[in-house]
This record gives sequence, structure tokens and C-alpha cells, in this order.
Amino acid sequence: MDATTHNATQRRELGAFLVACRARVSPAALGFPIGRRRTPGLKREEVALAADVSASWYTWIEQGRDVRASPEALERLARVLRMSDAERAYVFALSGYPPPEDTHDESLTDGLRQFVQALDPLPAYVRNNRFDILIWNRAIAELFVDYDRLAPHERNTLRLMFLHEPYRTLIVNWEEIARGTLAGFRAAYAQAADKRPFDALIAELTECSDVFRRWWPDHDVRRFDEGIKQLDHPALGRVDLQYVALVPQNRHDLSLVTYLRRTKG
Repeated sequence: MDATTHNATQRRELGAFLVACRARVSPAALGFPIGRRRTPGLKREEVALAADVSASWYTWIEQGRDVRASPEALERLARVLRMSDAERAYVFALSGYPPPEDTHDESLTDGLRQFVQALDPLPAYVRNNRFDILIWNRAIAELFVDYDRLAPHERNTLRLMFLHEPYRTLIVNWEEIARGTLAGFRAAYAQAADKRPFDALIAELTECSDVFRRWWPDHDVRRFDEGIKQLDHPALGRVDLQYVALVPQNRHDLSLVTYLRRTKG
């Protein structure tokens, strides 16, 4: 296969992939009216408008024509079409670019990583201000969920709370914890300089969770960095845990969350 044929094949694959991504995104998630539609998902014109590109140019990309999107345009399309990190890397590769940087914070020191592992058997993880779980140890994976089995975009406390049923049913006082987590997320959202990652998560949860959709308009805003979480664990039975979130001195966008088992007496 020569370079010309290979490039044409990649352009066709990129176009087909964008069509598939467009079909799975609800118009309501981007504020467009649903109305009557011949096909599911977004229209080409809506993608173009949301990504700040021309409708004709975007149509040419989907049709596999000999045009090439810039990395900046691909980033905007990835956000609009709710792509995972793997999907973003895929469209960059099809467009002839090296893999983009992960949307998740990788600027974590080796010392912090080693510290989280050294805390085992004390359950612990590090999350960012969007509640993405970035580092975790074996103990917390055994307590809650095997984070290694989740895609990067699924490793988010709020997403797990509202969309991951095994996680939700594990927590006895789920409503109390879910409302508190949402209040903390709402506060972090207001303070975030770049709200786009938050908006993407809010759009997904609004579309997929009736409970989140009802609660998000509330005005409950507070820190939620200490409290009691009660579990009905399949292996451990009823467990009451005291959780504490600590902020590293030089990384105010991160929190180290630890869990201590409470004893009666």
C-alpha cells in the first residue's frame, strides 16, 4: 500500500469514526433541541457549531476528502463528541499526528505515587479537583472497585457514584455521600479556570442519570473532605469508614483521600 492509498484509507476511517461518535451524543447534552430527527445523535451542523469550525469543512472531513484537521481542531471535536483518551489518540493517529497528551493529570511526583503505595493496607487514592482518580493502592481497589479494569474516563468518583451500579449499591448511606460529593464538585466547578472538562462530565451525567439531573440545579455548595461512609461489602460485611481528604502543600488541585475503619467503643 503506497502513501497516497494509505492516507486515503485513513481519511475514510476518520470520517466513519466521526460519524459513529456523532451518532452517540445526545443533542440535549450540548443544548440543542431534540425535535424530530431522521438519525440519532448530532447533526453535522451542530458538531461544526459546537467545535467552532465551518459546516462545509467538517462535512469534508466526514466524507474523507483530502483535507487535514489541525491538532487544535481535533481537540475541539474530541470534546464535542465526548471522546475518551483512547479515542482522541485514535483520531490524532488517523490524522497523521503523534498521540495527544492525556486529559488526565500525569504531572504527579514519584514521591506521591510511592507514598500512596506505601500506605497500603490503609486504603488511599489521589484525585484531582474534578474528582478523577489518578493514583490508588491495592487496599482501596479491594474496598471499592478495581480501578485497573476501568477506562481512564470512568475513574471518577462522581461518575462512579451516579452511573456505576456496583459502586452505588455498595454504599449504605449512598444519598448522603452522593449529595455531599456533588456539593464538593459544584464548589470545585465554580473555582475551576478551565470548565470544559467539568462541562463534559456534567453533560454525560445529566444525560445518563435521572438523579443527577434532578440534583445538579440545587445550590448545595460545601467542602466534603471528611465524614463517614458506610459499606455493605460482599467480603467484609458491614463496614463503617472514616474518610479524610488532605491537600498536598504544592498541589492545591489534588487531594489525598484515605479511609480508616471505625471501631465501636
